[in-house]
Amino acid sequence: MATLFILNGPNLNALGKREPGIYGGQTLADIETLCRAEAEGLGFSVDFRQSNHEGVLVDWLHEAGDTAAGVAINPGAYGHTSIALHDAIRAIHVPVVELHLSNIHAREEFRHRSMIAPAVKGVICGFGAQSYLLAIRALRGLIG
Repeated sequence: MATLFILNGPNLNALGKREPGIYGGQTLADIETLCRAEAEGLGFSVDFRQSNHEGVLVDWLHEAGDTAAGVAINPGAYGHTSIALHDAIRAIHVPVVELHLSNIHAREEFRHRSMIAPAVKGVICGFGAQSYLLAIRALRGLIG
């Protein structure tokens, strides 16, 4: 069974407590459960991870390039700032989909630009936890 990496950036470990009006009331563990069910229904296993450290996310992207069929990444704030994540995504040869729980274009101006968007196959934002499921479905279509 092919594996999808689902990577989560800074502060996503605080979901359920952190600004629920923006990010919803589900915890990251709740979202992981949804992702596993969705991916397994499509014939994938899931490697679900979270880190508050940019370099760890870079290492995981490199690992995914060697072992995963595709990557869904919620980079959190690093999506708006990280050239390192952009470069790591460009260095691997598996499809990567960027996702965000909130609609980044309806928030503060500094969130309107994604540094990694030019390196990924597509961006999904604004659908809460459903953004993850949409990213998994998009990867299924990209992988074939």
